[in-house]
Amino acid sequence: MAEGAEYDGVSDQDLLTRHVEGDPEAFGELVRRHRDRLWAVALRTLGDREEAADAVQDALVSAYRAAHTFRGQAAVTTWLHRITVNACLDRARKAASRKTAPVDDTERLEQLLEPHEAASAPAERNDLHRQLLKALSTLPADQRAALVLVDMQGYPVAEAARILDVPTGTIKSRCARGRARLLPLLAHLRPDGGGENRKPAAERNRTQGTSVPPAAGPGRAGSPGTDQSDSAAVKGGGGRA
Repeated sequence: MAEGAEYDGVSDQDLLTRHVEGDPEAFGELVRRHRDRLWAVALRTLGDREEAADAVQDALVSAYRAAHTFRGQAAVTTWLHRITVNACLDRARKAASRKTAPVDDTERLEQLLEPHEAASAPAERNDLHRQLLKALSTLPADQRAALVLVDMQGYPVAEAARILDVPTGTIKSRCARGRARLLPLLAHLRPDGGGENRKPAAERNRTQGTSVPPAAGPGRAGSPGTDQSDSAAVKGGGGRA
């Protein structure tokens, strides 16, 4: 039987309920369903593979332990993303307090690209991705998290607000300020012309202004954004905590 096949048709909320009731495999199935999106958000928020893996691990341990507090006011995936982003922001703030320098090393940025992207994507796309990650690393953590969710992962503003547990106006403000700060760094990457029909779907949910170019390849919401080695680092999700 395929991994998780016994849970086919079981909703995320029912899986969380089963976990609380003592099902030893239910939380692992939740991790399998959502780890790729959580990993993509963490990587693009923190810009560091080790920090992202640790943040997702921290978030899943927290979710595992706090599952009994879930009341269903939001979707389970929103709840998991909120915990993950908060874990990322905690790590970003701690790094800032240690006065950690922004990511500016070419080799290190190269390592942030998923192997399949580095192997198969055009050189121009890899270069754009590197420049984007470097520019994002200059933003405050709160602005970076908002832009990652809205502009890179394609979440509607309202959903990003639920994930970060702030008003929609705060998300719009953070995105606007972040885009304004990125404009001098990324303006040369914007394609000439193209009209409204060439804008990504997520553009409909954004405030007017300069937007972050979407992440290349499978890192978008709804599809895997990680390789096997990094996924394995968070696969367990604290299930033995």
